Amino acid sequence: MSLKYKTALLKLSGEALKGDGDIYDKNSLENVAKQIIELAKEGAKLGIVIGGGNIWRGNLGQNINMPQINADYMGMLATIMNGLALESTIKTLGYDKVEVYSSLEIKTVTEPYNFKKARIKMDQGYITIFTGGTGYAYFTTDTNATIRAIEIDADVILMAKNGVAGVYDKDPNQFDDAKLFTHLTHEEISQKKLRVMDLTAATLAQDANLKIEVFDMQGDNNIIKVMHGELESTIIE
Repeated sequence: MSLKYKTALLKLSGEALKGDGDIYDKNSLENVAKQIIELAKEGAKLGIVIGGGNIWRGNLGQNINMPQINADYMGMLATIMNGLALESTIKTLGYDKVEVYSSLEIKTVTEPYNFKKARIKMDQGYITIFTGGTGYAYFTTDTNATIRAIEIDADVILMAKNGVAGVYDKDPNQFDDAKLFTHLTHEEISQKKLRVMDLTAATLAQDANLKIEVFDMQGDNNIIKVMHGELESTIIE
């Protein structure tokens, strides 16, 4: 089946790479990497943004009375670690066309982020991994993902969730009668106060008329399935 989207920004949580006890799990990393590689081989142009929650969360900083700016930069560093872990796994599996960009310059291990260079690399078949957040405190990886999606002219942001099929009218983990929305508008996200992403990211996506597809990545090849239009999800446009 043909690809539903030619260019996509895949937003993953750090927990997607996590094991039961460690910050990384070999099988989880390889599962994500294999799907990304298969899609790249099919001709998909993929940008990846990964959160840092498997390593660092802001509330940890609060618990030790750390200023939010410091905590935010530590979170950005965590996303760089995750980007390097995914890059290494992709290369280990035999796909060498992968580039890690960082908003925080680390000359020896990442490329400084430049959307023009990233677009050229994607046209050449490279998987691009965008790390370091926006490079500034007080912004989330959701905001980073939205900005990068706009900059690479993505057809969609694919928001990967852990254990939920998309956006519901209430928490499906607490309410058996929770209803899955299959289609929503950006205006409805605001009106219904649905927390798909943070307010800054949601506003940017709405202003840019950027499509968002929210899906559950906890399934057999669900990243591939959503890119082929074969998975239950929520589409926001």
